[in-house]
Amino acid sequence: MPDRVLLTGISGFLGGHVGLALLNAGFAVRGSLRDLRRAAPVREMLRRAGADVSRLEFVTLDLLRDEGWREAAQGCRYLQHVASPLTIRRPRDRDELIRPAVEGTRRALRAALFTGVDRVVLTSSTAAIMYGHPRARAEPFTDADWSRTEGDGVSAYTESKTRAELEAWSIMEAAGRRDDLAAINPAVILGPLLDDDLGTSAIMIKRLLDGSAPAAPRVNFGIVDVRDVAALHLNAMRAPQAGGQRFLAAAGTVSLIGLARALRPRFPRYAGKIPRFELPDWVARLYALFERDLADNVGSLGVKRIVDASRARSLLGRPFIPPAEAAAATAQSLIDRHLV
Repeated sequence: MPDRVLLTGISGFLGGHVGLALLNAGFAVRGSLRDLRRAAPVREMLRRAGADVSRLEFVTLDLLRDEGWREAAQGCRYLQHVASPLTIRRPRDRDELIRPAVEGTRRALRAALFTGVDRVVLTSSTAAIMYGHPRARAEPFTDADWSRTEGDGVSAYTESKTRAELEAWSIMEAAGRRDDLAAINPAVILGPLLDDDLGTSAIMIKRLLDGSAPAAPRVNFGIVDVRDVAALHLNAMRAPQAGGQRFLAAAGTVSLIGLARALRPRFPRYAGKIPRFELPDWVARLYALFERDLADNVGSLGVKRIVDASRARSLLGRPFIPPAEAAAATAQSLIDRHLV
């Protein structure tokens, strides 16, 4: 009998890729959904991607409800807690992101501890590492850094991911099982889509291709390919030395205009729509007064955060897929699926 893994958030962009990696590695997967009507599309999505879905089952779980968590974890050797709320728009109430992130983590880990799961892998984020620090910081961010949970530059998403990961470590430490938790802290995740659900990162690439971003704000992102992030989740689950560790995952830091320049020669059909110039900071700040999608990035204008992802690279066991390749894979998926 293959070992069973409880995978929360299997219908999401990263969750689907983690599910695919687990199934391809021979594990049985119990994927959580908020609505079981999503089960058939998710099963078909993974089948089309080449997975053996005979080892796939589904359960209904809600990050904000107690029902079903212990039953879902029963019989599972591992927990992959990927589910977490994410929105491209700034929420009107910060608790729209913070409550489900923190409470969902609490429910997932307590269920895992109650049923005796061997290893928990938590999807965190560089949002839990790099924010609320001085803009002028020059030294690279590492797995040892933590974002502040209040103050300038701390968005609701940053606070949600930071508090959720802190909650996970606190729960495992209180149980005397810190070494049975590993956290993956990816930067902006790009790469091939498994279905037509764009998610937040793919929307960024779509806007570069479809002409809705005539100029690029002067922002920089850490980028990592979803296939590398899924592989890190798998390796962190199986490698004994990964326990008790955080893994900052980024292939590099690039500007939005840098991504645009990388995409233009690869997709000449869209070259005329891809932005060629950066937006002056004062214009971006003015635009943010009316465009909520940009508001949370105003504090990052002109800031370039450098990261040290050497621990994650070692766990991955090979070089990261370059940011330009990850962006191109996203763009190709959007084109192939007629989403742009």
